[in-house]
Amino acid sequence: MTNRSELRVRLATTADAASIADIYNQGIEERIATFETAPRSAQDVEAQLTEKGDRYPTVVVERDGRIVAWASAGPYRARPAYAGVAEHSVYVARHARGAGAGRAALDALAREYATRGFWKLVSRIFPENTGSLALHDRAGFRVVGVYRRHGQLDGEWRDCVIVEKLLGSAAHG
Repeated sequence: MTNRSELRVRLATTADAASIADIYNQGIEERIATFETAPRSAQDVEAQLTEKGDRYPTVVVERDGRIVAWASAGPYRARPAYAGVAEHSVYVARHARGAGAGRAALDALAREYATRGFWKLVSRIFPENTGSLALHDRAGFRVVGVYRRHGQLDGEWRDCVIVEKLLGSAAHG
């Protein structure tokens, strides 16, 4: 196992698009991380990184110069009242799971978004994705509830566990 001191965290650039797509496509293929079913190309990810810009950055985690995890977020809702809430995702390459890369990505994402004035990160996680649920728990997220039959994946209804983490001054009030 690799310890966290060997991991390097940084903001993603469009040059990282192929690596991010590769890791995301593993999650799509496994069918326990996302409702998405179509693989993403490097061009898809590059366009998304460009569109999100500095307001919604993606962080990547490298080990030995190779991206092994990433985390990103986007707007939660369009209403101004929710401007400080972002909905996030985190993905870890299969070969790198259990070595701290996911935690490094989530911690870095929380720091980056707090500095941009966000007060909350939220996500929906399939109950079967026990690794992600444990990761979020260790990273200080709390379970808010469960959306029952939130959507269908491959013709089957799937529930989603809702998690949140308060950031900045919201975390201390």
